[in-house]
Amino acid sequence: MTPVLIFDIETIPDIDGLRRLHNVGPEASDHEVAEMGMLMRRQQSNGSDFLPHYLQRVVTISCVLRTDKTFKVWSLSHPETGEGEMLQRFFDGIEKYTPQIVSWNGGGFDLPVLHYRAMLHGVSAPRYWDWGDDDRDFKYNNYLNRYHTRHLDLMDVLAMFQARANAPLDALAKLYGFPGKLGMDGSAVWDAFQRGEHAAIRDYCETDVVNTYLVFLRFQKMRGVLSAAQYDEEIAFVRASLEDIGADHWFEFLEAWPA
Repeated sequence: MTPVLIFDIETIPDIDGLRRLHNVGPEASDHEVAEMGMLMRRQQSNGSDFLPHYLQRVVTISCVLRTDKTFKVWSLSHPETGEGEMLQRFFDGIEKYTPQIVSWNGGGFDLPVLHYRAMLHGVSAPRYWDWGDDDRDFKYNNYLNRYHTRHLDLMDVLAMFQARANAPLDALAKLYGFPGKLGMDGSAVWDAFQRGEHAAIRDYCETDVVNTYLVFLRFQKMRGVLSAAQYDEEIAFVRASLEDIGADHWFEFLEAWPA
């Protein structure tokens, strides 16, 4: 089988970038710089304080990799890994496995952020950026084209590429009987980061990426890629894999996931 890589990222305001762009010195705290950036954004964009993609700093990339034999969940996270190393290792994985990558709103958020930050850090990602120059198969199915499946933005596809039809992952996961978000959401990441709660951010991102994989399995069953029996087997395999990991957030996840 073609390896499948499901991914999700968590971000915080790029404090260094905000300081550089607005000539803010050390007299202002990181919190004050972030608040200033959000205020300026609010004034410029009809009330939204969500910073633009290029001013989002990546602090966690969580992944599920499903191969024909294994199910693996892991994270590349601050402070164990710097942002540039984190990004390079993520794209190195694509270079190694040439997987199908699956996301929830990856085309609208995660990948544009990764692009901007990868350029900032001088990351190399030739396989990801191949439009068919080196591999003719990529001319007709590459990671960059919205309508190709080498990157499947599950939210985008289910909404028929209509933004007004988009659904939140948390709501759909819970509707389909999966745990959904536990204990945190994206809006709480910056505050958690400032409190030094890096493990909590990582755990939250990992549960999000597993929720995405579970919704993807439901999608594959609907498409006929998985039979009902194969779907049930894969769900059981995911449960067993999470139990084997044995971390507290997976016990909480499994407890919230009725059999």
